[in-house]
Amino acid sequence: MSAISANDVVSITRSEAIADKGLKADAIGFVSNLVVGTASVAPAYSLAATLGFVAAVHGLGVFSPGVMIAAFVPMFLIAAAYRHLNRADPDCGTTFAWTTRALGPQIGWLNGWAIFLADVIVMASLAEVAATYTYQLFGWSYGQSHIWIVIVGAVAWIVLMTWICHRGIELSARLQQVLLGFEVLMLFIFAGVALATVYIHHPAHSIEPQARWLNPFGGGFSPMVDGVLLAVFIYWGWDSGVALNEETKDKRNGPGVAAVISTLLLLGIYVVVSGAAQAYHGTGFLIANENDVLTPLGPSVLGTVGDKLLIIAILCSASASTQTTILPTARTTLSMARWGAIPEAFGRVHPRFRTPTLSTIGMGAISIVWTVLLLGLDPSGDVLGDAITALGFTIAFYYGFTGVACVVYFRRQIFRSVKDFLWVGVAPLLGALILFGIFGKAFHDYSKPGQSYSPPILGIQTPIFIGIGGLVLGVVLMFVAWPFHREYFRRRPELPDANGYAIGTTIAPEDDEALAPA
Repeated sequence: MSAISANDVVSITRSEAIADKGLKADAIGFVSNLVVGTASVAPAYSLAATLGFVAAVHGLGVFSPGVMIAAFVPMFLIAAAYRHLNRADPDCGTTFAWTTRALGPQIGWLNGWAIFLADVIVMASLAEVAATYTYQLFGWSYGQSHIWIVIVGAVAWIVLMTWICHRGIELSARLQQVLLGFEVLMLFIFAGVALATVYIHHPAHSIEPQARWLNPFGGGFSPMVDGVLLAVFIYWGWDSGVALNEETKDKRNGPGVAAVISTLLLLGIYVVVSGAAQAYHGTGFLIANENDVLTPLGPSVLGTVGDKLLIIAILCSASASTQTTILPTARTTLSMARWGAIPEAFGRVHPRFRTPTLSTIGMGAISIVWTVLLLGLDPSGDVLGDAITALGFTIAFYYGFTGVACVVYFRRQIFRSVKDFLWVGVAPLLGALILFGIFGKAFHDYSKPGQSYSPPILGIQTPIFIGIGGLVLGVVLMFVAWPFHREYFRRRPELPDANGYAIGTTIAPEDDEALAPA
């Protein structure tokens, strides 16, 4: 047996320090983790804001439910990568930590930036929706139509959710259970009543559901790809629960399993609700109301009282996602600070609440600035729409690199069995390739004039400017950070130990078994 060198001791000590970040261990259980991952996607809001645009894809016709299935595939494959990587290294930095280990510090830093960038971009939309639906719930049309009042409401929602995130993970998890429970209940009530009405009363322009709607290729390959390009956004966010791994019981196994199950739950919700909405009034109605398909359907499907409950469900969806967007971002920057990739101040944890302090408050503050600027300088919301489109680039970037990191990190293990080969090797790689393909397709499509809501910025189409430009900004910031964080950038890619665990992480007795895929 070879002797352990001083450098090895330093390396192991540093890794163990990284693993202990001061967060409250075993604070939440599997169900709470699953709830956070599902709520972060904001299923009601995502369907309301996206289904009409999917239905409007030329040539797609009635095959929107099939597109929901196609968009699910890369998410499920990448969720498998999250499960295996989290088992090896339950670090709240998730993709940042894993790509650093597998692919090196430069790729790791850029993926940490991509997570931060995506979450900040989406906050303006989530907060704006939460504000407008609050006013809509109380019938205050003046508030909905005056941008400065919308901004005040959006900022108030961000402040409230930042405070809840700062007060402790238990409070955050309990609130999420209430919000998501009501949201999902109302979505299935809406779908059930809509489908029953179609079969019993046959409303105008209604269509009885058919099994062929589930065929992703029913409208042709090109319309399917264009539809997936839009639909991938509505699955994004299930990884938020994995970012709470260090605060979850059975941190190596629970969060990864929850991520896989959350994608399956989302698939069921999206296929059922999209099929019901389409069946009730046909695809033409969805296309005519592409900015929000659920609110116009609410009164006719559920009546006046039911419509109010559906509005509350969408409000719950947006507000819950506002909170669950702050949670993982704060933990990503916490992890980056503890790894020595950004200033150590972002690694501070509140001694009582055991939550990231500067990382949480900083995320809320930056989100407020971004929201005020975006809504204040562009009251029409055109740039906000293009910013949501730009999210596809950051999502595909860090999800795709997670898949690659899984294959590279476990490259010595994927040939141990057929199961390992398929679930640790093929599935993550295929998911990564699909997402990188979506990245390229999005760049091709949104580079063309007329594909944006707002005019070009410096001659560049707005989604490209925000999405690709944001990632390029990350490269610049990485080189700025490099001289100040030399130890981090000197790291070399590594491999797991013989059991599939990250070198230097603390192994609890219950974890002491070989890595085994699902």
